[in-house]
Amino acid sequence: MIKLLRCWLVLIQITFITQSLFGQSLPVGSPMLEDYYRRSQLLGFQDSLISHTIRPLTASFFEDKNIFKPRRFNEEPFGDTSNNYFGYYEKDFSIIALPINYELRFNSKHPYGWNDGAMIPAAGWQSVFSAGFYLKTGPLSVQFKPEFLFAENREFTGFPQAEGEVLFWNLYYDYYNKVDLPERFGTGRHWDLLLGQSNIKIDLDPISFGISNENLWWGPGMRNSLLMSNTARGFKHFTINTTKPVKTRFGSFEAQVIAGRLEGTEYGPMEPNPVYFGNPIYLAKPKDWRYLAGLAFTWQPKWINGLFLGLTSTKQTYSKDLTFGDYFPTIYPFQKINSDGYISKNDRYHSAFFRWFWPKENAEIYFEYGLANPRGNLRDFALNPDKSRAYVFGLQKLLPFFSRKNEFLQIGLEVTQLQQTSAQTVRSAGAWYVNEHVRHGYTHRGEALGAGIGPGSNLQSLSISWVKGLSKIGLQLERYAHNNDYYYYTFEPSLDWRRHWVDLGGGLFGQSYYKNFGLNLSVNAYHSFNYKWYLQQDPAGPYVVNGHDAFTIHAQLGLNYRF
Repeated sequence: MIKLLRCWLVLIQITFITQSLFGQSLPVGSPMLEDYYRRSQLLGFQDSLISHTIRPLTASFFEDKNIFKPRRFNEEPFGDTSNNYFGYYEKDFSIIALPINYELRFNSKHPYGWNDGAMIPAAGWQSVFSAGFYLKTGPLSVQFKPEFLFAENREFTGFPQAEGEVLFWNLYYDYYNKVDLPERFGTGRHWDLLLGQSNIKIDLDPISFGISNENLWWGPGMRNSLLMSNTARGFKHFTINTTKPVKTRFGSFEAQVIAGRLEGTEYGPMEPNPVYFGNPIYLAKPKDWRYLAGLAFTWQPKWINGLFLGLTSTKQTYSKDLTFGDYFPTIYPFQKINSDGYISKNDRYHSAFFRWFWPKENAEIYFEYGLANPRGNLRDFALNPDKSRAYVFGLQKLLPFFSRKNEFLQIGLEVTQLQQTSAQTVRSAGAWYVNEHVRHGYTHRGEALGAGIGPGSNLQSLSISWVKGLSKIGLQLERYAHNNDYYYYTFEPSLDWRRHWVDLGGGLFGQSYYKNFGLNLSVNAYHSFNYKWYLQQDPAGPYVVNGHDAFTIHAQLGLNYRF
């Protein structure tokens, strides 16, 4: 009887704690705020136990009463001095208004951009509008923040369909029939109403579980993440996750386990799909949804301040092929391979990472290393450790700006490498996000779940900016090599080095708040060398010729209002 009474007292205490907390989440990709919280940690103004590697973050992570109106470092509150929410909130029932967000994008010639959630790869104008509310009663919380997408989806020059390239059509489809990454999402405009960043959860601080459609981000990267980013729109999933770092005698921990449903598109690699010698070369993908099991885990050792060690893992399987073991995520990096080289009917990805920041230096360094469909055993890995590997490396540094109070020069560098190290690996479908058994690849609704640059691609990104509080003005430069795995798959053994498709460019960006209004703006220009790997050779001309180059303007405007 005494034990039962103690259990009831603990339950009442937990319920009281959860009633006094807000658990609404900061959506992945939130303009200005995610970068602000991570930057303020480097400056020593935020909890040093927050890893920033499992997102979305919840309000429980921060001392600010209103996660959308953070205190500017440790000065006066920024914006409304009350720092309260707009709505009705009491101990036993609360309902508040979430920020209103509007994002507008323009691509002049062809699609460019990723980490954009509901948006699709498209030329022309597109926009996303989002608003909603957060409701909490006892441990139950409901976050409803749908998104409305409009995309003009203009026609643009795609993969060359000249007669001289007919052989490359076949090889292009041989590769892209194993992944759902359409060049263009149909031929018409898009008007989509999505669940967006919505969830229903039971919050038992520091654990939460429920159903969500939110975008997720796993890993330390800023521009890319190997396993989970907000490039694709959010997908329906069940989640069990920590709402803040859990402290133990060995350090603090954060974790998330998900079980989700992934869906595909009905678009082919090209629109319209060409015919090869009278035969269709597009193989329609199965009309079946995919089950995704995944987990992310981080550990902050108590003996090393600022260091976070983490693991992530995902496994997807067509619903018709599910076995009992497929329902659960695993961190075991090997899987059985039969004598014929056949692995299994699922598609697996694993990564290990670290993030290490130093508040005294106002700097951080991070690294993520991943394996796609890992090998059969440790011996196989030791003999060929670079097979199907990918990595993200980056660093950030804040420098005082002319000794002005709370003004800094922020320098960021990130390198992402998805390209495989040998043509043999590419030919055996070792490329990231491409799979010959799960033929939709590691995608959701036609976009990569992981790094937005896509299979076989590499990115080097450098940004330099002035920052003060939530305001930021800067310059970003990038080199983006598109799908070198496809390049080697198609043009070997000649290895025509003239055909690499590489984008060089960058531009300016800025962001600021005025009272409750926020504004972010970026304008970038990119020159594509050998766009779509296209090179038209004149047999009578010189060997060294320019390929088909392209130029595009990528501009984005964001407006938001915080109540």
